[in-house]
Amino acid sequence: MTEPTDKTILIVCHSVHGNTFNMAREIARGVEQVNRAQACVRAVAPITSAIDPAPQQIPDQGPALVSHEDLNQCSGLILGSPTRFGNMASAVKYFLDGTGGQWFSGTLEGKPAGVFTSTASLHGGQEATLLSMMIPLLHHGMIMAGLPYSQKALNRTQSGGTPYGPSHLAGPDSDRALDADEIELCRALGQRIAQLAVTLDS
Repeated sequence: MTEPTDKTILIVCHSVHGNTFNMAREIARGVEQVNRAQACVRAVAPITSAIDPAPQQIPDQGPALVSHEDLNQCSGLILGSPTRFGNMASAVKYFLDGTGGQWFSGTLEGKPAGVFTSTASLHGGQEATLLSMMIPLLHHGMIMAGLPYSQKALNRTQSGGTPYGPSHLAGPDSDRALDADEIELCRALGQRIAQLAVTLDS
């Protein structure tokens, strides 16, 4: 009898000020709490956009860039982006636009997925951004999972947190740290996607 293999949950994010990357790290901690699950944190390649007009360089620090092989090998995917006018950042959309090969081959079909975001203001489009990221993942045939209200932090949070996925209020200077409720919800999503990946394989 073969031993069960670990399920890799791929956490892909775009982060300009470090907030979505900090969320990704907390989500990874949640993944790692599930037996037979491991987290793999990756970044999308930066691109120049109207809101980030300086030529974008690949940072010296932070996670490695996501590859198509990462997508092919993962057992679940959690996608994160700061909000841009109630939508995902252009770098994340560009990355998703390049996954036609995975769509054609059905690589991600039937795998669990979740999304997360960070905004400068409390009503800066958190839920709209999360929904925008869900659409291409649904086209890939992924099984979307959010956060149920059995997560007590959803009812008490005064900052980030939605049933569509974790969110973070970064503040007008994008320097507000994750608070306890936001961290709890990030970890809860990581646990949920990891547990789904393990359960779907059993």
